[in-house]
Amino acid sequence: MAKLLRLVALSLLFAFSASAQDKKEVDLALALGIDISGSIDPDEAKLQREGYVQAFRDPVIVRAILGGSNGRIAVAYYEWSDAWVQRLLIDWTLLDSEDAIMAFATRLANAPISIARRTSISGAIRYAIPLFGRSPYEAARKVLDISGDGSNNDGGLVTDMRYEALKEKIVINGLPIMNDRPNPFGFPSEADLDKYYLHCVTGGPRSFVEVAMNFEDFPRAVRKKLLQEVANIGPEFGPVSDFDIGLGPLPDGAQIAQNDRRPVRAEDDYTKFVRPEYELGCDIGERRSREFWQRRFGVTPD
Repeated sequence: MAKLLRLVALSLLFAFSASAQDKKEVDLALALGIDISGSIDPDEAKLQREGYVQAFRDPVIVRAILGGSNGRIAVAYYEWSDAWVQRLLIDWTLLDSEDAIMAFATRLANAPISIARRTSISGAIRYAIPLFGRSPYEAARKVLDISGDGSNNDGGLVTDMRYEALKEKIVINGLPIMNDRPNPFGFPSEADLDKYYLHCVTGGPRSFVEVAMNFEDFPRAVRKKLLQEVANIGPEFGPVSDFDIGLGPLPDGAQIAQNDRRPVRAEDDYTKFVRPEYELGCDIGERRSREFWQRRFGVTPD
């Protein structure tokens, strides 16, 4: 019996080792998390989607994807809103040729567009952690890209889930959309969303925030962000301190970034690669939401 158990254990170990060795190596595993909360109307949702479709059809990005050490990356695309509302549109897909990239863009263009309710960046990050865990590819880098037009107002605290993702060596980049269009519920726009994303959402070596000045600017921002993520290049505008709070609006198309040029080692603790907490607090989204609903309707949201 003992001999049989040893044989079974050895067989399982061999199968596990073989499976690990069979995982195809990719230069990057990139998960794209897209905001579909109630503050985004159908036209804005369409602009977001089209921005990603155009980016993956861009010849420069195609060359960047195919020009890495392995000549391929893996991408997953999901939408998020409330704490427990995440919708996987395209599971991990290998982009290893121009045809594969074009097919991915076409699938994305043809996928239905939907709108939900609340804004839970923490839920979007929580969803991504096991998504990376079950990727069928061996990635040199793992990057989660969160885009949205509001701060966290549902689910757990965003910095708690950021910490959990960074423990798994998942770098988080942000694409905040400075949306000045009227919110369907009357909720005011957030002029400090770029700084909130930088201090409260992003983290990890070379993490950065690429700011979309509005939804019309989204395609430009997506293209630039994807190029940096695929090529793993540092930002071009220098440390975030150059654009510290109180210096006025960013130049058109500018990004704010950590811009850490130190080489990343396998043993590095990614949880250390974060900015100091936002001076207004990383629960500012939750507080603003409670105050708005209380002031307008005399109730707080569920």
